[in-house]
Amino acid sequence: MSDFKDLAELLFPNITKSPDYYEELYPQRDLPEGARVSRFSPSPTGYLHFGGLYAATAAKQNCVVTGGKFYLRIEDTDKKREIDGGIDAIVDGLDAFGITRDEGVIDQDNEIGEYGPYIQSKRAEIYQTFAKSLTEQGLAYPCFCSEEDLEQMRAKQENEDIKGYWGKYAKCRDLSFDEIKANIEAGKTWTLRLKSPGSADGKIKFEDLIKGKIEMAENVIDIVLLKANGIPTYHFAHAVDDHLMRTTHVIRGDEWIASVPLHLQLFKVLGFKPMKYAHFAPILKEDNGGKRKLSKRKDPEAAVSYYVEQGFPKESVSEYIFTILNSNFEDWRRANKDADLASFPFNLKKMSVSGALFDMVKLLDVSKNVISTMKAEKVFALSYEWAKAYHPQLASLYEKDTERATAILNIDRENKKPRKDIAKWSDIPDYISYMYDETFTPCYELNGNATPQLAADVLEKYIDTVNLDDDKDTWFARIKDLCEPLGCTANVKEFKQNPEAFRGHVGDVSTIIRVALTGRTNTPDLYSITALLGEETVKARLNAALKHYKEEI
Repeated sequence: MSDFKDLAELLFPNITKSPDYYEELYPQRDLPEGARVSRFSPSPTGYLHFGGLYAATAAKQNCVVTGGKFYLRIEDTDKKREIDGGIDAIVDGLDAFGITRDEGVIDQDNEIGEYGPYIQSKRAEIYQTFAKSLTEQGLAYPCFCSEEDLEQMRAKQENEDIKGYWGKYAKCRDLSFDEIKANIEAGKTWTLRLKSPGSADGKIKFEDLIKGKIEMAENVIDIVLLKANGIPTYHFAHAVDDHLMRTTHVIRGDEWIASVPLHLQLFKVLGFKPMKYAHFAPILKEDNGGKRKLSKRKDPEAAVSYYVEQGFPKESVSEYIFTILNSNFEDWRRANKDADLASFPFNLKKMSVSGALFDMVKLLDVSKNVISTMKAEKVFALSYEWAKAYHPQLASLYEKDTERATAILNIDRENKKPRKDIAKWSDIPDYISYMYDETFTPCYELNGNATPQLAADVLEKYIDTVNLDDDKDTWFARIKDLCEPLGCTANVKEFKQNPEAFRGHVGDVSTIIRVALTGRTNTPDLYSITALLGEETVKARLNAALKHYKEEI
C-alpha cells in the first residue's frame, strides 16, 4: 500500500495528537545516575496473590536501593475478567503490608504522580495515538477476520511448529486501501495487528537479570495491538506504558519469558529503548514429597487477605518475604538486627532461579521473633484493631480495661529474652484466655512429680499464705517456704541428687499453683499473672482447684 497515512486517517479519524506530544508530556525522569524505575502492574481480576506481594516487594526494593521510583499501575484492559472491587482489593492488600508507592493508583478513583493515568482503561487515546503512528509507517494493519476464520486457521496449523496469525495465514496483511475502505464502509469490525518484521529462522538474545543470558526464536506472529473496541491488548499497552512512564526495570514472573521476543520487537518498531528484564520463578509449596506452585484454588495462604484475617503483622510478612527474596538476607539480618528493611541491599541477581519455597512454619517462626520485639503498647494497638474486625469477644475484653490488657500482653515481654508465644493476633484469644473469667477454662492435669494428693496439700497451705501485695522476691520466698513442711525441697539440684527423699521440688509446687490459676503447666511469669488476676479471682481459682483434687484423691 503506497499511502499508509490515508489508511491511518481512515482508521483513526479522531486521533489528532502525535507520539511526540506524549513524549513531551511524559519527559525523562530527573533521577540520580543509576536510579531504577519499576512497577507492580496487576490486573483487577481477583484477590491479591501472595506471589503478587512477593513481586511488588521485589520491584519496590529494586527502586529503594537505587533512589528510584516505584509505582502501581492497574492493567484492566481485559474487562471480561475484571471483578467488582478488584482494584480496591489490590490496593488494600498492598497497603496492609506496607507496600507504599511513590506514584500510581491510591484507590479506585485517586492516584498520585506525573506519569498517569495509571489505570490502563483511562489511557485509550494514548494507545490509539501510537497505533495510528505504526499504521502510518506501514507497521500495523486492520484485520477483518472473524472468530470462525481464526478457528479455521488454527485447525490448519494443528501439525505445524509455529501457530498463529502469520505468513500465508495472515489473510488481511496485504489488503489494498480500497479493500480495507470497502470493508469498513460495509460495517465490518476490525482489529489492528502488528506487521511483524520477524523471520521464522531469526533469533533474539537478551540478558535476564535473574536467569542470565537467554536466546529465543524471533516473533513472527502478527499479534493484535488493538481489539475491535479500540482497547489495546496487554502486550501493546504495557510497551507504551513502560516507555512513557520511563520504566527501567520490569520484574515479573517467568511465565512471561515466552513473550520477551514479542515485547522486544514491539519496543523496536515503536522506536523505544527496551527495558531491562528480571523474570523470577513462581512461589512453590511442598506437597506429598514434591513441589508445586502456590495455588489460588488449593491454598488459603495464597491470598494476601488470609494474612490480614489471621492477624499477621505487616512487619512479620515483610520480614518473611525478604528471607525468600534474597539468599543473603538472613546473614544480613543477623548482622543488622534492628535495621529497617529498606536498608537491605537487595539484589535481583540473588533471587532464586528455580523458585522460592513457601514455608508456613518458617513464617510463624519469623513472626514470633518480630512480635517478641514489639512494645506491649504496639501489640495491644495492632491486635485491638484486628480484634475489632475479626474477633469481637477479644475486643470486648480489651475494652473492659485497656491498661490491664496492655499489662497482660507485657508479661515477659520487654526483657533480654522475651517469650515467643504469639505468631499472629489470632493466637492471642487463647494465649490470654485464663486472664479473664469469661474465657478461663479450668484444667487440672499435672506433670512432673505433682500428684493430686501433693496438689491438695500445696493449695491448702498456699491459700492461707498468698499475698498480692508481695514483691516478686517475697512472693517466691513464700512458695519456697511451703516446700519443707510438705516434704519437698526448695532446691531442684538437691532433688535430682536424691529424688527418693522428697515428694517433689519447688518447681512442682509452682506448677501446682500455676495449673490452679491458669489451667496450664506452661505460662509466662506466674508472679505477674497472679498480680493481674486479682485477689478475688486468685482465691476463687485456688479453692476450686483444691476442691477438685480432694475429690480426686
